[in-house]
Amino acid sequence: MTQESALSILKTGRNVFLTGEPGSGKTHTINRYIPYLRQLKINAAITASTGIAATHINGMTLHSWSGVGIKKKLTDTDIRKIRKYRGKKINKTAVLVIDEISMLDASVLDLVDTVCRVIKGSELPFGGMQVIFVGDFFQLPPVRHQDEAPYKFAFESNAWQSANPAVCYLTEQHRQSDSELAGLLSAIRSGNILDLHYECLDSCLARSPTSSVVGDYVVRRPNNQKITKLFPHNADVDKINLKELNELPGSPVSFIMKSRGNERFVEQLKKGCLSPEELKLKKGAVVMFTKNNFELGYVNGTVGTVMGFSENDFDEEDVSPIVKTREGKKIIVGPAEWTVEENGEAIAKIEQLPLRLAWAMTIHKSQGATLDEAFIDLKGAFVEGQGYVALSRVKTLGGLYLNGYNENALKVHPSVSEQDSMFRNKSAEIESEFSQLSDDDLTLKYNAFILSAGGELIKDDRKNRIKYS
Repeated sequence: MTQESALSILKTGRNVFLTGEPGSGKTHTINRYIPYLRQLKINAAITASTGIAATHINGMTLHSWSGVGIKKKLTDTDIRKIRKYRGKKINKTAVLVIDEISMLDASVLDLVDTVCRVIKGSELPFGGMQVIFVGDFFQLPPVRHQDEAPYKFAFESNAWQSANPAVCYLTEQHRQSDSELAGLLSAIRSGNILDLHYECLDSCLARSPTSSVVGDYVVRRPNNQKITKLFPHNADVDKINLKELNELPGSPVSFIMKSRGNERFVEQLKKGCLSPEELKLKKGAVVMFTKNNFELGYVNGTVGTVMGFSENDFDEEDVSPIVKTREGKKIIVGPAEWTVEENGEAIAKIEQLPLRLAWAMTIHKSQGATLDEAFIDLKGAFVEGQGYVALSRVKTLGGLYLNGYNENALKVHPSVSEQDSMFRNKSAEIESEFSQLSDDDLTLKYNAFILSAGGELIKDDRKNRIKYS
């Protein structure tokens, strides 16, 4: 399905599961839908399953928005507190977006459904609001601690079944431009990994006669440039980044995060932001941008090197790093903002340089980033989807430097594989259904949803027709 078709279905108010392979445009489609809703004065809540995902969409975690927090079940007292502190916001919400749905446990989704029904006084799924699940179940699953029961995917919840979302399976590809890599990722998704796919991976193993040693790892780079390394565990990441920074000459320049607004949501932003609260940089540091800014020429995942620091004409102590990207573009990097928004207004905000040290990072934190090149160590992969997420960060096999992989690295959960074929079939069915609707039929559906959601129809005076762009 194309993004345009998915957007059309979203505008009818149907509950939707927006999915597709990495790079298919899920976030881009949502980023087009939200301004449309705001233009029509429809209240939408933008949430995600994790703090990191929430910062990517200027939203908050679903746990915070709904008031369920870390609870495993809700008592009558819990419901009364949620009604007191979150009831007004939930009541006003007509559209609920939940990003990175693969990482949300079914039990949490059921709790949120219960809260929405009680607060809104309706037995309809999620109290009658439009709910949009966004994500790809082949990516990272819910985090499970050792003392917890096995996780269940969101699609296994009662709430999902009740919502009965129309599946919009995006098929366009805007990241991978390499047919071999695309074939490898498709093989992992289907569970049909052949000898040729193993040969493809083995060809990317980093150890070779032309290798150069970087830190404790060997990276095949003829020009000896250091590239971002992805690891399953935090310990490897912290060790490499600190070691590399300390080996550079000179004293580091520190950049401290600023914040304001609701303290609880400020803390959520800090935990989810890929830029650290204190960012230490030196000339020669390898960094990665942590936010999109198309005008300045960088996106979340763009990698470069600090070439020096530019002094501010008005404050000699205020300096900005000059970063040269791998493409040769020089950018004077100023502070960026991350916000939590409700009804289009910022209720919490943090400000920091959109950078992080990028000699290494965890696979979990890489989800959502697009890298031209990456050194990936999958020998310690420990959960389904970890290898798939890591490998799908790069655009081509030429940018993949592999340090090894274990049997867990290429595994996907069997329930996900089975469900995926059903999702594809349902997507084809809904696409066929909507293709038979005329423009007038769609307009009627759009109007009906706008009015039911408390929105305002916007007319184009020149044509006296409803505008929807």
